[in-house]
This record gives sequence, structure tokens and C-alpha cells, in this order.
Amino acid sequence: MNPGVLRAELRLLRREPGIIFWVLLFPTLLLAILGSIPSFRHSSHDLGDLRPIDAYVPIAVLIGLITSGVQGMPQSLTGYRERGILRRMSTTPVRPAALLTAQMLVYGGAALVSALLALTVGRLAFDVTLPRQPFGYAVALLLSVIVALALGAVISALSRTTKIAGAIGSAVFFPMMFCAGVWLPVQAMPHTLAEIVGYTPFGAAAQALDQAAAGHWPGWSHLGVLAAWAVLLTRVASRWFRWE
Repeated sequence: MNPGVLRAELRLLRREPGIIFWVLLFPTLLLAILGSIPSFRHSSHDLGDLRPIDAYVPIAVLIGLITSGVQGMPQSLTGYRERGILRRMSTTPVRPAALLTAQMLVYGGAALVSALLALTVGRLAFDVTLPRQPFGYAVALLLSVIVALALGAVISALSRTTKIAGAIGSAVFFPMMFCAGVWLPVQAMPHTLAEIVGYTPFGAAAQALDQAAAGHWPGWSHLGVLAAWAVLLTRVASRWFRWE
């Protein structure tokens, strides 16, 4: 890892107000808006006697991950390729692989900061209990970040221009948001639909985070789905990614 490249990527990220808002601030802002609705602060039988706001904290965590991996990193990497930056870097001592590593650290770090912010605001503003199984929560969260970044790398590999990256990212973004439970929490989905969603990366992530938040170790089936997607997407990205 090249520290200079990492510092440069951090500076560039700070100059992107759109990324800062949608990755770092929007998930927590959405959580605050939902928490201000009185009915979201009362327990619901459909959610296993949880309050809707309790169910939406893991969802807010996943929104940041999905936005960072699917919308943020692909646009940045594809822009570098489109402008010939990667080709020029390949002729310098700084290898393109250093840039890819820095991108993953920057966008992965942004997703984790977003997750911590959502957890903190949920706890302080709406008395949402912090994850009762913190280690299991951390494992599920880390796997989710890896999957989000691997998915972003696949989108970058398939996109020749930033416009294509944006189009593919948007096509992937909304189904992943549905699977994460943005419009309907997984706990409230019909059983068959919940089982199907559980085989998607962020559907499995939502269920794993819910279980850890409730104090249980995340189901090995959900962690296995996340690990399988991480391996599959990483292999696809490695096979198809080109620097030029």
C-alpha cells in the first residue's frame, strides 16, 4: 500500500460533496426522518415486536455500504480509466494496483464511518439498542463491505465510461436496496420472498445484521451466502477488470 496514493484519494473524496452526502450523511438522515414518525417508535407485531426504527438501523447501515460500493467506487475508477490516468500510472513507480487498494480502503472506510454514524444516532436519538452480539455484527458488517466493494469492482470491470458505470450502478442499486429491506424490512416480507432474498448478498447481510443486533450469532447460512458472493464477485472482477 502506497501512503501517498491513499492520502491523495482521501483528499479527492473530501472534494466530492455528492459522495459525502449520499454515503456518509443520507443513511443517517433517512433514519432520523423515519424516527421522527411516531408510529416508527412503537413495537410492531409484523416485525416480531420490534419497533420499525429498530429494524431500520441495520437497513441504514446497508444503504451506506451499497451506495459506496455500487455508486461511488465504480464512477471513480471508471473515470480514471476513461481519462487515461491508469495507463499513465502504469509507466510510473506507482502501480495501478496501489490505486485500486487505496480506492477500496477509502470507500470501504467511508461505508464503515456511515455505519457507525447510523448506529450512534439510532442509539442516542431513538434509544435503539446497540448490537447485543458485537463480534458477530462486526463479522457480518465486514463481509458486507467486502461484497459491496467487490460488486463495485465488477461494475467497474464491465464499464468503459462513467456514463455506463452510472447506468449499470443504478440498475444494480435499486434491486439491492429492495433486498436490503429499504421499502419492506426482511422481517416483514412473506416467508417465501424472505427466503429468496436471503440468497442475495444484501438480503443475507440484512438478516445477519438483524440476528447479531438481537444478540444471536449470525446464521452460518447467511454468512456463507455473503462469503460465497464475495469470492464469486472478486473472481469475476479479477478476470474482467482492465486498466485501459
